[in-house]
Amino acid sequence: MPELHELSALDLAAAYRRGDTSPREVVDALLARVEAFGDAVGAFVTVTAEAASRGADRAEAAMRADGDGAPLLLGVPTAIKDLNQTAGVRTTFGSAVLADTVPAVSDEVVLRMERAGLVSLGKTNTPEFGAPCYTEPEVAPPARTPYDLDRSAGGSSGGAAAAVAAALLPIAQGSDGGGSIRIPASACGVVGFKPSRGRISSAPVYGDITGLGTPGPLATTVRDAAAMLDAMAGPEVGDPTWAAPLPADETYLGWCRRSPARLRVARFASPPIGDGAVDADVLAGYERAAALLDGLGHEIVDIDLALPEQAVRAFEVVWAVGCAAWPVAPAREAELRPLTRWLRGRGATVPAPEFANALVAMRQTAAAIRRQLAPFDAVLTPTLAQVPAHVGGLRDDDDPARDFAHQKRFTPFTALWNVTGMPAVSLPLHWSEAPPRLPVGVMLAGRAGDDHLLLALAAQVEDAATVSGRWPHPATAFTAAQA
Repeated sequence: MPELHELSALDLAAAYRRGDTSPREVVDALLARVEAFGDAVGAFVTVTAEAASRGADRAEAAMRADGDGAPLLLGVPTAIKDLNQTAGVRTTFGSAVLADTVPAVSDEVVLRMERAGLVSLGKTNTPEFGAPCYTEPEVAPPARTPYDLDRSAGGSSGGAAAAVAAALLPIAQGSDGGGSIRIPASACGVVGFKPSRGRISSAPVYGDITGLGTPGPLATTVRDAAAMLDAMAGPEVGDPTWAAPLPADETYLGWCRRSPARLRVARFASPPIGDGAVDADVLAGYERAAALLDGLGHEIVDIDLALPEQAVRAFEVVWAVGCAAWPVAPAREAELRPLTRWLRGRGATVPAPEFANALVAMRQTAAAIRRQLAPFDAVLTPTLAQVPAHVGGLRDDDDPARDFAHQKRFTPFTALWNVTGMPAVSLPLHWSEAPPRLPVGVMLAGRAGDDHLLLALAAQVEDAATVSGRWPHPATAFTAAQA
């Protein structure tokens, strides 16, 4: 049997049912790894070891009581992104200004994970208010990809991706408003799935009126991600928008067992935002993915898709206003990170009619893109335009505008699917050629609401690209350091 930390979430679930191990044994083993390696990869802001141990004990009791009727992921360890409220547990939102916040309630997605029996080991690292695509907050060490500790894990779910990649967790919850699940998934060589708009409830706060953001899973396999989506998905009474749930007798994990019929897959690799170049390693991964899809029998069609400049400006207005909306006492504004202050300054000067017009422009852009893509079942692009950036390589505290420009060149493909509300997944299909070997994600998007079909396609790719269900990857310096 592999080491406990090498097992996927579904492997652990099966091992529990066979009696090979127990939730308490696994939680204790992973807490020891978090203690040993968590700071090296900047995975956690807060570790809740005692609560995790109690949760593991409850899971074991539930298994004895419920037997085969227990939830699939009962007792499987996970963690919550530090942008999501957790009742009674410190939640910093990535900011030193809010570092002492202890919410009285939990977000609905957290409650659903608890009902599914998942055991949280704590709160994973995120940048201030989730604004940048790197995770370098004041409240925790920078999140780093385990494949090169000089390089960033990405953001804003950087801690979650680093934890999964470093085998501190089998699965983790993230959130994605402009790529924040898929960016770190690519940088850390894991699977990151952004669901369709309304697939997962944003109760009880409903703080994102733009519809850009959604929770979602990060995992080592597509099937683990699908199983976690089964636990998180579904509307809550009062939700302003929701995606139609699957029929009662279907699951997202079940769809991973279905090989899709011949699909029409559009593809493009020209950045839809800005005029930055795409790295040769990234293009190689994109071409490899296209060849694999072609070999699986799907039709590949090259298309052009570029966002008009006015659409990019509208997104930036909405992003800045969203950042300005975070409640910060005026006396503490100066303690915020330079990028945060710059974004909030931009957002605070936007008149209400301009914000409303920007929201309308985003909706119109989304409709136009969905119409253009209507003839296709899926879309293939790179996840990022570059290999993982060095820690501090995108950040520019002296010139936040340049910092923001760096981020756009690094992540020109991801926000498109937040604007349209379509599901998208980053798959760890490729690696850079020159040492150090770095993860290079490829991205597949699906029709809005068709998360099940996208997962079926992603699982088919996974079956074709993996060995014994595992994505092949080079050994990491992080792994070698444990030997």
